[in-house]
Amino acid sequence: MRHRSRGVQLQDLWYCSPECLEIALRNGLPVSPRPARQVPAAAHRMPLGLLLLSRDQLTPEQLRAGLETQQSAGHGRIGEWLQTLGFVSEQQVTAALARQWSCPVLRIDSAAWQPTLFPEIPLFLLESFQMIPVDFVKVTATLHIAFSESIDYRVLYALEQMLRCRTVPCLVKPSILRRSLASWPEHCKNKESVFDRITDAAEFARIIRSYSATVRASQVRVAPCAEYTWVRLERNSDSLINLLFRAPRVESTRI
Repeated sequence: MRHRSRGVQLQDLWYCSPECLEIALRNGLPVSPRPARQVPAAAHRMPLGLLLLSRDQLTPEQLRAGLETQQSAGHGRIGEWLQTLGFVSEQQVTAALARQWSCPVLRIDSAAWQPTLFPEIPLFLLESFQMIPVDFVKVTATLHIAFSESIDYRVLYALEQMLRCRTVPCLVKPSILRRSLASWPEHCKNKESVFDRITDAAEFARIIRSYSATVRASQVRVAPCAEYTWVRLERNSDSLINLLFRAPRVESTRI
């Protein structure tokens, strides 16, 4: 017990060494990567085009033209095509999306939110989910996250688990979010690693053990995040590393 401080905590459970940590990860803790699967999209009361139509921001002819263009192209969101055709503005599409998701629109036209003001989130996740932190209230541990396309509650739940905070989503214009992410410091990438090819839980546990021993981590936290598993290794409040593992895709799952 005199050497308890030399161990590592995983999800608030203490293990005496990286070797014990690997065994725990390999032998059944529900935190190892699982096969990725499709998650059905959230149902909305009204499609975006009909919502714009109901607000007199679009005519039936324009909506029909936008849908035909989208169908012919075979890709892209209807809101993007309506903007490309010049029928609606970026702000109108963002406001309509916010009504779909029942959340507010961030109207501050700023391209530089300071990363040092927020809990550290992997840049890979910010870019993958097209989101950015915009406000953090320390007193209530409330983190406000702005999305530009759609709100993914899976990543919000992962943020709450990993950062021990409450998340509040909002929408922001895509152009603002792109400028903000472009100005995000490149050195943030030095604290994260992405693994796209993990064969099984044993390899997953072995990699975490190796990183944990290398950085002498005292705390390890793990959370599923869409098709990825997010691992956060902390040595102290100022030193941490984020690992992201893509779940293997398989045809069937063993029981």
